[in-house]
Amino acid sequence: MAGSLGPGAAATVGTFRYVGRRRELDLLMEAVRHPPAVVLIEGEAGIGKSRLVGEAAAALRAEGDRPVLIGFCQPLREPFPYGPVSDALTKAAPWLPDSGLPDTVGALVRLLPGLADRLPSAPAAQGGEQAERLRLVHGVRALLAALGPTVLIIEDMHWVDEATRDLLLLLARDPPDELGLVLTYRAEDLPPDTSVLGAAYRHPSGAGGAVIRLGPLTPEEVRELASAALGPVATPALASALYERSEGLPLVAEEDLLTLAEQGGTTDQREVVRRLQDTDVPKGLREAVTERLAGLSPAGAAIVAAAAVLAVPSDEELLAAVAGLDAETGTDALVEALRSSLLRETEDHRYAFRHVLAQQVAYGHTPAPRRTRLHRSAIEALQERTPAPLVQIAHHTLALGDRAAWLRRAEEAAEQAAAVGDQGTAAALLHRILDEPGLDTERRSRAATALARIAYNGVDFAAAARLLRRLVEDPHLLRPVRGEIRLGLGLLLLNESTSPSWVRELELAVDELEERPVTAGRGLLALALNERAGPEWSARWMERARQALDDSGDADFQAAYDATRLTLLGWRGDHALWDLLDRLPRDLDSPAKQWQTARALHNVAEAAIALGHDARAAELVAESRQQGRRAGAVIVECYGRVLELWLDTLAGRWDGLEDRFDALIAAYPDISVPHAERLLALGTMAFARGQRGPALEHFEQAVQHGARQIAVSTELRGTVGLMSVRLAQGAEQEAWAAAEPALAVLRRAQAWTKATGLVPVAVEAALACDDRSSAQRLVEEAHQGLRGRDAPAAQTEIHLARGLLRLDDDPARAAEDFGAARRGWLGIGRPYEAAHATERQGHALALHGRPTEAAELLAAAVDTYSALGAQADVSRCHHLTRDLGLTQPDTPGRRGYGDRLSPREQQVAELLAAGATNQAIADTLYLSTRTVENHVARVLRKLRTTRKDVAGTLGEPGPEH
Repeated sequence: MAGSLGPGAAATVGTFRYVGRRRELDLLMEAVRHPPAVVLIEGEAGIGKSRLVGEAAAALRAEGDRPVLIGFCQPLREPFPYGPVSDALTKAAPWLPDSGLPDTVGALVRLLPGLADRLPSAPAAQGGEQAERLRLVHGVRALLAALGPTVLIIEDMHWVDEATRDLLLLLARDPPDELGLVLTYRAEDLPPDTSVLGAAYRHPSGAGGAVIRLGPLTPEEVRELASAALGPVATPALASALYERSEGLPLVAEEDLLTLAEQGGTTDQREVVRRLQDTDVPKGLREAVTERLAGLSPAGAAIVAAAAVLAVPSDEELLAAVAGLDAETGTDALVEALRSSLLRETEDHRYAFRHVLAQQVAYGHTPAPRRTRLHRSAIEALQERTPAPLVQIAHHTLALGDRAAWLRRAEEAAEQAAAVGDQGTAAALLHRILDEPGLDTERRSRAATALARIAYNGVDFAAAARLLRRLVEDPHLLRPVRGEIRLGLGLLLLNESTSPSWVRELELAVDELEERPVTAGRGLLALALNERAGPEWSARWMERARQALDDSGDADFQAAYDATRLTLLGWRGDHALWDLLDRLPRDLDSPAKQWQTARALHNVAEAAIALGHDARAAELVAESRQQGRRAGAVIVECYGRVLELWLDTLAGRWDGLEDRFDALIAAYPDISVPHAERLLALGTMAFARGQRGPALEHFEQAVQHGARQIAVSTELRGTVGLMSVRLAQGAEQEAWAAAEPALAVLRRAQAWTKATGLVPVAVEAALACDDRSSAQRLVEEAHQGLRGRDAPAAQTEIHLARGLLRLDDDPARAAEDFGAARRGWLGIGRPYEAAHATERQGHALALHGRPTEAAELLAAAVDTYSALGAQADVSRCHHLTRDLGLTQPDTPGRRGYGDRLSPREQQVAELLAAGATNQAIADTLYLSTRTVENHVARVLRKLRTTRKDVAGTLGEPGPEH
């Protein structure tokens, strides 16, 4: 078969036909067209990852209905925070709305200087690195959300820096609703046993996407590729030779085809195959690149060698300077390199190799003496730039074998990266410095301290903890340096609530930091907030903090000390709290002081809720969020919204509460506090609705979560819920057993002022187990613990507990106690607790012989329960009313409901829909199991459904439901 391989053929292969990968392309397109989606594309170098996303991007851009934003990670890059993401988002300019961008997008002004005039004003850089990172994450999410349906592609994630990876991790775990996120990477170039987004990544629930692993092309696909490029010359023999050389790697096959097309000059198919087979190394790109290099002029070869040494996309001026060419000769040489397809122009008008493999071949092809000269030329040229690209200079210094100079340059580059907020580049450089053998103590100390500060602010907790532990064990570190690193480790362990060893780490740290009182002060104040250790522990650490403050006189330390003192006063219910809080300065110009004011207001707001000052707490939450925004402390915004949801739970604002929690968690996926409060709220609502199984699960998880916290409230509140469920189930011994460890925590912490509900429910459990002495002793302990304290909620719980003690022997006084509790809860603004006290007061009055008042109170309790949707409480109250003989007898001729559900059947149906068993329904509604079986049968008959499908049937409209 004859054919031609002349200049015309060469022109046809500038862009090769896309062959194979149809399934992968369809999978990718399906995912990004139905966001949210996260797509990971994995494959070795040259396998076609970029071509796959390029095909998808071209198709999506042709549709014109969404922006496709592409950013690239680089093997060498200068410090610029989140460079690949910035690279991609800068291209969103044509899609930006003219107005209406959220203020949070202003956090991206420094990240996207090219779009600064289109974005809201940048907020002040306040609140520390973690706050800045959270602002950036929220800004990126808000911008992507404002763009509508968007595809964000980040290529070559195996080169990603830590800061960018953390940002993409947060984005991937909680993508905006209309985002398709696509990441490409080489698995073999990732650290061992590491996923592309780190161990913390889990594919988000509710999001689409896939992991696409690209393999080699098949022989048939290589044949199709050859036929499209070479026409009739692409015989089966040639296609087979191409496949053997490339092993299905598209890049190698395409390079071979390009070489054949450029050679031309024959119509003999056997000659074409011979040419392909007669190269020295029959597999790979090396020969194709080498052949092209050999055809270059000396100037062209110099430009290509300079590009190989520089290793990153570079502009024309730099290439010419490193190559030692004047401007005109450099331009001609660059044009030659482009025409040879060795170099390509990037989107930002720089020049680089088409593929990293080609760059490596060209670098190796350059003789060593010439490479050395080119590295020196690169250093000289780069030093003339402003600002000097220190990362690249350090790279070239290392290539020259000058270890001492490289260490100096690398340290300067890391400092520069940290200064501009590029923690990823700084971390990579510091890692390399610390890995150097024989590093002197002073430099090791500087690098270790700097890296510890960066690791502390990372997203991947496990990796950060491993790093800090390794650093702190370095025997060469100076004592205060080890103390600063250990401080970071202790605070990390404390914040993540994963290990009790944080106490020991911080104790060691503050001793090691005795020469640095301000730095040690952070550890001292953290230790003082360990509520579990009790007030004497806190007082001891606060005294040490005061001494350190006196030694330092540091104003920011003073603000932190004052905020911690107000927090402790709030926990104790100290009457002096409110005057001191009113005098807390609000108008401050120091970001650190603004942050401490926001922190103080938030902590006192949280204490106020526990104390029973709900209305004042709501005001403080609003003020703390306002101060937090001024300080740039995003974390205060999150924590403030948690307190608002806690207040919603206590105030009976239950409609949509679960959705509000889910929205908060979606906005702050890596902060654990909203998860814990959600467990408590959902447990409360599930128990009130008779869903005892889910309630028990929520409360047990809350106890486990709270046991890891330094504050005791979550653990105690979870235990109260757990005990309440057990008591309702008739498992009194289990309830009392659960109380014992919680009471030990309460006593050790002396947290009597915090109304968690533990005292009354523990009294109820003790009485149910005939342990009256323990119940009496507990009430007396609580009474003594509340002497002189400003804690209206805890005082109200004492009234309730005393009423329980007196109910059997003195129902009249018990009714007074329950009445005081009812008035207390109503005054605080907690209707559900007030209804419980009202129910108990009605019970006591009935026992005291005052049935009319008792019936009125029980009816009032039922009204409140009904308004809250607390069906289990309604049923219990009705059952109590009947047991006390307070109901009117049924009149003859009960009302018939026909095919409609009766009120009781509606209750049964709702519990069935929630997955309750017959026994659980019987317990909730105070019915016999036999009666429940009859109700269930009627419900299923009337709804014409099965037990499994009750939930769906109840949701369907219809007059009979």
